[in-house]
Amino acid sequence: MKRGGMRARVVMIALLLNAGTALAADWKPERPVEIVAMSGPGGANDVIARTLQRVMQQRKLVDAPMTVVSKVGAGGVIAWSYLNQHAGDGGYISVSPINLLIEHILGASPITYTDVTPIAQLFNEYVAFAVIAESPLRSGRDVVDKLKADPGSVTFAVAASLGGSNHIATMVALKSAGVDVKKLKFVVFTSGVQSLTNVMGGHVDVAVVPVSGVVAHVTAGRLRVLAVSAAKRLGGSFSSVPTWKEQGADSVFSSARGVIGPKGMTAAQIAYWENVLARVVESDDWKKDLENNYWEGQFLTSADTRKLLKTQYDQYKSVLIDVGLAR
Repeated sequence: MKRGGMRARVVMIALLLNAGTALAADWKPERPVEIVAMSGPGGANDVIARTLQRVMQQRKLVDAPMTVVSKVGAGGVIAWSYLNQHAGDGGYISVSPINLLIEHILGASPITYTDVTPIAQLFNEYVAFAVIAESPLRSGRDVVDKLKADPGSVTFAVAASLGGSNHIATMVALKSAGVDVKKLKFVVFTSGVQSLTNVMGGHVDVAVVPVSGVVAHVTAGRLRVLAVSAAKRLGGSFSSVPTWKEQGADSVFSSARGVIGPKGMTAAQIAYWENVLARVVESDDWKKDLENNYWEGQFLTSADTRKLLKTQYDQYKSVLIDVGLAR
């Protein structure tokens, strides 16, 4: 992050802490807090929920006891429905993945960001486009050129469904590069691990997975990353990997992660959690987790998070309409 951008973020968080403390003092949880996770133990959503719980408890940011409750199934609908069974209760929060938008666009969920209370945006998770080390594809530009000549000439491994974040990331990047995305070939696997295994086995050309999922394989020399979906180059093992924007595709895609609450939360409840989460993202523990997972911190308030979700919803809906998946 550029120095000016970092200063602006620090100033924004400081202002939030100062302004929000008085309003947040009007409410605090009096009963045990539940952090609702849409994935089971060890899943990405669960890991983030437990990281938040750990930091908040270790830093004594929340006085009430806190537990992580798994509500797995239906692409997140079970978790969000459970959340809304406690409408207006600030003692229930949940980690919000991109599924909250996508499942509604696909017609698989009646619940989207307008049916819950967006509390804060926390970080962005970017996507890597990886090939086997011996692949003749040497760059994202190679992929684009090959697809323009024959849109079905490259196969992409994605998890865990068409319409998911990896699928959308591929279409956003290649559509912006002038590729006919209606003719792309995707192979759907149940996990990112399976996507990588099949690329390494030579069964699929390109694996589209979260950046954190390919670190070990890149370090070991088994895979190469052709492009990342970030706005600027990532550090560490990916410092030499160009973004799609560097390769002629005017595209940035992130699987944004934030925190939501049930519908009907009060201004005081929102302010309380904004204040707590602003302190979480400034902690060394949280920053270390971001670095280890190649996540990019982006803290936004409730109002700005709602604006971001609307922008993303409209963008993803446009892409999914193009390939006939939107309902």
